[in-house]
Amino acid sequence: MIDSARLQLPEFAAGSVWLVGAGPGDPGLLSALALHALDRADSVVYDALVDPRILALARPGAVLDYAGKRGGRPSPRQPDISARLVALAREGRRVLRLKGGDPCVFGRGGEEALALAAAQVPFRIVPGVTAGIGGPAYAGIPVTHRDIASAVTFVTGHDRDGTVPETVDWTAIARGSPVIVLYMAMSHLGRIAGRLIAAGRKADEPVAIISRATTPQQRVLVASLADAAAVAAAARLEAPTIVVVGEVVRLRARLDWLGKGPDSAA
Repeated sequence: MIDSARLQLPEFAAGSVWLVGAGPGDPGLLSALALHALDRADSVVYDALVDPRILALARPGAVLDYAGKRGGRPSPRQPDISARLVALAREGRRVLRLKGGDPCVFGRGGEEALALAAAQVPFRIVPGVTAGIGGPAYAGIPVTHRDIASAVTFVTGHDRDGTVPETVDWTAIARGSPVIVLYMAMSHLGRIAGRLIAAGRKADEPVAIISRATTPQQRVLVASLADAAAVAAAARLEAPTIVVVGEVVRLRARLDWLGKGPDSAA
């Protein structure tokens, strides 16, 4: 698949676990290390956001083990997934834990790494293109721009119990971050928008909602902050989604390099 010797890629040792980011969907965004791991792994424990085209790159004979977690649906418990990784490694397998996006950006990679460390299982963390950067880029939206936004904040749209995160200082983010990128926010987008507007964001500030980013099924809606939740609901966007709040969204009108215009304009 790739010349690992020429690139001097590290050995994927038996009895170890690699926590690898698969990116937001497009196989072309895989890193050389991710491809190397797919070419060597005995077991691939993958989550719900890994594109099927990426799983097809696993070496012949590798065991594909689904461990996806999706909100509102029956899912494996996180402790059970971590225990599975440990057990497979102790069987002497090369274990690839494959995660959509980046394993350590709202991907529970840190939790799994801690479990492996506690079990004294060797591991490596391989970063991936997180959806909060890759998704906007494929929608023609730079998350920073020297003339518009010199800071960006990445925020989860729901807490571990499925509610709007109460530990997030929404007022501080609204006032201090010119660009806000929300992960997993569709269920609470109306409430989050209300909090941001109450904290001083303009109701007509542009928002982009990107569904199934970087895949052939990508859709992008552009609306005002006040109307974003209603527009998304009417369009019945499919998860996963990334939401971008900020004036950088207006650049999409000129930077839509993929050629898929918005379903709705602000």
